[in-house]
Amino acid sequence: MSLNARLEPVIYLFAGLFGVAGVALAALAAHGGGQANLAASASAMCLAHAPALLALALSTAKLKTAWLAGFLMIIGTLLFAGDLVTLRFAGSGLFPYAAPTGGWAMMLGWLAVAAGAVFRVRS
Repeated sequence: MSLNARLEPVIYLFAGLFGVAGVALAALAAHGGGQANLAASASAMCLAHAPALLALALSTAKLKTAWLAGFLMIIGTLLFAGDLVTLRFAGSGLFPYAAPTGGWAMMLGWLAVAAGAVFRVRS
């Protein structure tokens, strides 16, 4: 069993979790007051990456880099959105540069998707 196939359920799990978190954070941004921009930005990243992860999970048989792209997007979204949510509720972020580190990880995840075009699964 390939690494892609073994990680497929994990990618589905985070797609669902990011989807629900994105909707909840959007509601918080709309109705929560305070620093709504932090919740809105976290919501946008969760909602952007939930369907991307779903597509990656569906393409594990065709895309060699699906596991890497999914891993980077999951870590990146957790760091980016987690830092903003922690800043919103606790007044301080996860650690210095957590959001930018998460942003870089998400961008590297998208580059891993692009690399999948080069490193195709041979049928």
